Amino acid sequence: MNKAYKRNHYKLIKSRLQEPRKFIQILFGARQVGKTTLITQVLEDIKKEYIFISADNEINSNSVWLSQQWETARIKLKNSSKKELIFAIDEIQKIKNWSEVVKSQWDYDTRNKLNIKVVLLGSSSILVQKGLSESLAGRYEIIRIPHWSYKEIKAAFGLSLNEYIFFGGYPGSIDLIKDETRWKQYVRDSLIEPAITKDILLMSNITKPALLSQLFQLGSIYCGQILSYTKMLGQLQDAGNTTTLANYLKLLDIAGLLCGLQKYSKNQIQTKSSIPKFQVYNSALVSAFETETFKEVKKDLNKWGRYCEIAIGTHLLNDCVSNGYKLNYFREGNYEVDFIVTKDNKYIGIEVKSGSNTTNLSGMELFNKKYKPYKTLLVGQKGIPFEEFLSLSVEDLF
Repeated sequence: MNKAYKRNHYKLIKSRLQEPRKFIQILFGARQVGKTTLITQVLEDIKKEYIFISADNEINSNSVWLSQQWETARIKLKNSSKKELIFAIDEIQKIKNWSEVVKSQWDYDTRNKLNIKVVLLGSSSILVQKGLSESLAGRYEIIRIPHWSYKEIKAAFGLSLNEYIFFGGYPGSIDLIKDETRWKQYVRDSLIEPAITKDILLMSNITKPALLSQLFQLGSIYCGQILSYTKMLGQLQDAGNTTTLANYLKLLDIAGLLCGLQKYSKNQIQTKSSIPKFQVYNSALVSAFETETFKEVKKDLNKWGRYCEIAIGTHLLNDCVSNGYKLNYFREGNYEVDFIVTKDNKYIGIEVKSGSNTTNLSGMELFNKKYKPYKTLLVGQKGIPFEEFLSLSVEDLF
């Protein structure tokens, strides 16, 4: 890895911490996307007094411990020649009642004009959001850290386009891709399993944990496909009901693992009640359950075409979520458009063509006729090359 590489969010975090103290800065995103690395880079470069602590490393990390650490930060600021201090707390969601403590301590510093700037990091977006909604209204700004894009992975690790399409963008797994069996085991055991059993199960009242895990695996297997909740129930062993599945899919989405894209419609009721299209946030979440090797998948035109579409979906999904865009799909009868990106009142239709199916664009023609979009794009053969498209941001499309 290029150790000097800094993600785009580095500049944003650094600029926020150089501003006068006003808001708590919240960094959250899925596991292993580099939140800790980002804040460490900023703290080392910003040339200000700082304290970095992690609740993940403290056996007794509770509200008392957090209050004690905060007092340590105040003492360090008092004894420093500098006029401010940055206090960064990693894995904040692991501290019970953390939001109440942060509110109390932050308000104390504000009243007493103590210039302590606070950064909170959380690997569980679900737990962090829950705490924010309970106690910290009006006191924070959120910086969402998405999964790594192709452009970032290529610059930092030198991965080729095809390697990124199959292995995805988890930095911690890159060194293992030469041993695919080991790589797949690592992604399943160290990335997927903790996100489900620690982040989601500890946050929400999950009555059927086995069903949650099965739903994720089903979503991985059927990524890129539209599947009704009724059909999902027929595929699952520990079946619940459609309401349970919809709730579990929402939790997997918040955790940065798997989402169900909704059908595009100008009628919001139809959109919300639509059949979901599975889309993972990182291609590794599909490849980890793949029985064939990277080389074998590349030789299968249909299967490789599916992976190309998944990679485009992960790119669009992460960028849309991070920047407030909407991502949907379009389907009417047998006519379909892979992705619809919406910004304000403008929307773009995006069709991905690879593998053996490279000619049928009738879905795009119907979408064009019915909705008259801002523009339509073809990605892949006879369109924008995959590497070029994956190097663009969603903002570049408008």
